[in-house]
Amino acid sequence: MLITPELLFDEPLEIDETIAPGALEYSPDIRQVSPMPIKGEADLLIEHRSEERGKNSQVNDIRLRASYQGEFEILCARCVEPVPQSLSGDFDLIFRPSEADSEPGEHSITPDETEIGYYEESGLLLEDVVREQVLLSLPTRTLCKADCKGLCPRCGQNQNLAICSCEQTPSDPRWNALAGLADKIEVKH
Repeated sequence: MLITPELLFDEPLEIDETIAPGALEYSPDIRQVSPMPIKGEADLLIEHRSEERGKNSQVNDIRLRASYQGEFEILCARCVEPVPQSLSGDFDLIFRPSEADSEPGEHSITPDETEIGYYEESGLLLEDVVREQVLLSLPTRTLCKADCKGLCPRCGQNQNLAICSCEQTPSDPRWNALAGLADKIEVKH
């Protein structure tokens, strides 16, 4: 869904969309497995700026408030098996036309301006915003279970399902001087 300032001049735009599984590509290890409803509203914020030579200009910012909820599969960081994950969130974002702040040279911005995104001349694509919000809501690391054993580094066998017959890598003899060190260290609480 493309949101343009022209759509918002008369009244806010109600958003009631559903993103089908497979419609958005998140990353190779994330897959959307259920329809994801997006409900919200987009409206126009008109910012009046004064330019040099006494001319005034108008900047058409888009404010997008919405919520999403969907079911995903995220690959386990150790064994690479899919892990079901429910994700939901709300966002309230402001987007400004990219050419509005494209003045050459350096200029300072206010803390509020650090929270502003930009949209191209064609408009703001709702799917791009939702994709970004989903990626930001993901846990930093996903495991299928806390004690996941992962994959064998030699043959790739998922060690949660079966133990492989690969030989354990012989230890480097240079580390022998450290053998038993952990038993000698006294743990203080």
